[in-house]
Amino acid sequence: MSIVCKSVSEIEKMRRSGRIVRQVLDSVKEVVAPGVSTMDLERVAERKIRELGAKPAFKGYYDYPCVLCTSVNNEIVHGIPSERKVLKAGDIVSIDTGVVLDGFYGDAAITVPVGGELTPELQKLVEVTRDSLYRGIEAAGSATPSEM
Repeated sequence: MSIVCKSVSEIEKMRRSGRIVRQVLDSVKEVVAPGVSTMDLERVAERKIRELGAKPAFKGYYDYPCVLCTSVNNEIVHGIPSERKVLKAGDIVSIDTGVVLDGFYGDAAITVPVGGELTPELQKLVEVTRDSLYRGIEAAGSATPSEM
């Protein structure tokens, strides 16, 4: 497998797609609260994606019905948003989305605590995974091509 080098223009398109994903996740994060359903989060995300001029990457992919994947607490990734899945204080929710803009995909996920305080176990999980992410980013940023 070879590495395909992107042009400056392509890299900028990738960057714009990623920025839209960030804006969508930020908008969804703002409404995470006890009593909100994962379908409520879905509606916010779809509205924001359309407002920003992108196309949802997940919706319709192998008939997937939503623009988000939402997983609460110990659910495995890629949960489907639902009116019946209502967030409670002390939950954590994983929110994953992707968009296509000018032929380039952006995709990212965040984990958000839901109101109130987390149990010590969940708080440690959030902290350890966040720290692991940042250490991985730091290590990747300093790696030379021969180390990859």
